[in-house]
Amino acid sequence: MVSYRTHLTVLEQTAARCPLSPAFRIPRVDPVTQAILDWDVVTYGQFWQDVERFARYWTEKLTADGVVTRSIVGLWIGGTTYVDAVHIYSIARAGYIPQYFSLRLPNPDIIFELLEKSNGRALIYDASYAVVPGQTPLPTYTAVDARTQPAAEASLPPNTGSSDGDDTLMIFHTSGSTSGRPKLVPVSYSWWDFALTKIHEHMKPQRAHNGRQDVTVWMGSMCHFGQSFMLAGMIQHGSCTVQFTQQGFSSDELVDMFHRCGLTRMNIFPTFLAEHLRNSRHNPKLLALLQGLDQILISGLTLSPEDEEWIHSNGIRLVNCYGNTEVGSMLVTPVSSLDTRTTNSVHALTPVPGSKYLFVPVDGDAESTDAEASYANANAQLLELIVTAESPDCPDRSLRHADGDYHTGDLFLEVAPGQYVYRGRNDDWIKSENSLRCDTKAIEDNVLSTCADLVAACIVTGNGRASPALFVEPADAGADHERLRRDILRRIRPFHARRYMHERIVSTQFILVVPAGTLPRTATKGNIRRRAVEEAFKTELDRVYGVAH
Repeated sequence: MVSYRTHLTVLEQTAARCPLSPAFRIPRVDPVTQAILDWDVVTYGQFWQDVERFARYWTEKLTADGVVTRSIVGLWIGGTTYVDAVHIYSIARAGYIPQYFSLRLPNPDIIFELLEKSNGRALIYDASYAVVPGQTPLPTYTAVDARTQPAAEASLPPNTGSSDGDDTLMIFHTSGSTSGRPKLVPVSYSWWDFALTKIHEHMKPQRAHNGRQDVTVWMGSMCHFGQSFMLAGMIQHGSCTVQFTQQGFSSDELVDMFHRCGLTRMNIFPTFLAEHLRNSRHNPKLLALLQGLDQILISGLTLSPEDEEWIHSNGIRLVNCYGNTEVGSMLVTPVSSLDTRTTNSVHALTPVPGSKYLFVPVDGDAESTDAEASYANANAQLLELIVTAESPDCPDRSLRHADGDYHTGDLFLEVAPGQYVYRGRNDDWIKSENSLRCDTKAIEDNVLSTCADLVAACIVTGNGRASPALFVEPADAGADHERLRRDILRRIRPFHARRYMHERIVSTQFILVVPAGTLPRTATKGNIRRRAVEEAFKTELDRVYGVAH
């Protein structure tokens, strides 16, 4: 009988194998100056003990209110601290199915709607969030640090994984919302077991360190798939994860991680890496530290051509990992290319071993740019990546296409046999600065339906930005622009109140009015070209988002 692994079985094994090895380095910050005084060590033995202690605490609390094991329990926490990680692991260790929410969901009503959809039985939430006890449809609990509470005596189920691969282990959500709410992404035991195999390979230490431990930095919220995936890989190798003070941590903090934590690799979203690359252009010591890393793994977005050239010309070892919440990692930079300095070593990706994908030609009036044309040849054709039902990482059936496969909607060019270059999406999504998706078409449709008398045409931009921006061509050429922005914002506000934080337009500053006919359009169909708008109005967008030059 097959027993499927989990992050918990892996953690217990690592804690037994190397209990004294650092699992985390946690910044101890001066409350007045905010300076980092030291990086405290949490060992693997301590991490496992804390998971067990928290699991007993939550077992006692939840069972007292009639919440039985295998019930779905919502976790609405930031997901960027050690205690958050312990809460996340401990709910599963207690035998419950955690459903993760992050602070980017602005309205508790949506949390309870999603819990109702999953048949959730309780909610644990960060004390800073807007939940009013006694006025909720489910039992709610503050996510307290169980180390400060009396030790609970509750017994825990065996930490043996599951023999039924179809059982649900945990539930994530898509990072973009549809019809005002994200989709549930149930994760089964068999799916997660294959994910552990994939991330074991991605997080494998690349070079000998004379006995030194492999050390990386936290990537994002544990309530999103990416960081949960990365941490599970680091645990398998007994490696250490450094907790940042904030996701967009400074280059000074990064240097401190090198010197006091022994950083050997980075997992980071391209938007945040770009800041360190920019600083390395005039900071030789920072550049040398980046060059000394075994690898920098990026995911979710692409780097700018300027940053790619800087990485290429300075011998920085970059691994690009293409993936999403529904499937996990799908394509990665071949490790063999890390020390070769060809253009394709930055771009070309290969499918992860053990997967079963199709690359299917797509038809359509795809717009192209000079940069894209540089990859074209007489036989070049855009291909959509499809995850077949037979692939062990094909997501839950609720997320699949009618044909039983999962259609990613992402397009690629095959630049060499089995090597692919990402060429964007075939739908109307963009990705924010930390790789969370945003449904631009839903925003545009709402503007056109609520502001039909005010707006003749519109387009939403914001790829790689913190939030979307709306470009509008007014219906009345003589309209006062400031008043028009206020009127549009007032009408679309109810729609945006129900969306993720990174999908919301909450200020007139993010509504840009341009003369009729100004927005670039395709020659054949007259569709407004999102990418061309972002390029043509880059200066204006940089000013809106406060980007320094």
